[in-house]
Amino acid sequence: VQLQASGGGLVQPGGSLRLSCAASGIIFSGATMGWYRQAPGKHRELVATITSGGDTTYDDSVKGRFTCSRDNAKNTVYLQMSSLKPEDTATYYCSARIVFSVYWGQGTLVTVSS
Repeated sequence: VQLQASGGGLVQPGGSLRLSCAASGIIFSGATMGWYRQAPGKHRELVATITSGGDTTYDDSVKGRFTCSRDNAKNTVYLQMSSLKPEDTATYYCSARIVFSVYWGQGTLVTVSS
């Protein structure tokens, strides 16, 4: 199983970024996908999830600013991030959950700074 996250970078406050996570080795359409983030010195926290049916959940801190979506034809999940704040700075990870198995990808760093 491989989860390849990309799209991180340096962005100014108020800016936007779109993260992508391409999956292979799993039946992507059946997986609940998630985005997590970990800031330096902090625990990893859940940002958003999207079920196989397309239902989404978001942490309160990103509601209204982040949108999680998926393209099952491309085996890819996205995290569109808008109105970014310095406190969104973190390494972002994607995950895939199928039944009782959870898989993680490598992180992609997002830095929000002027």
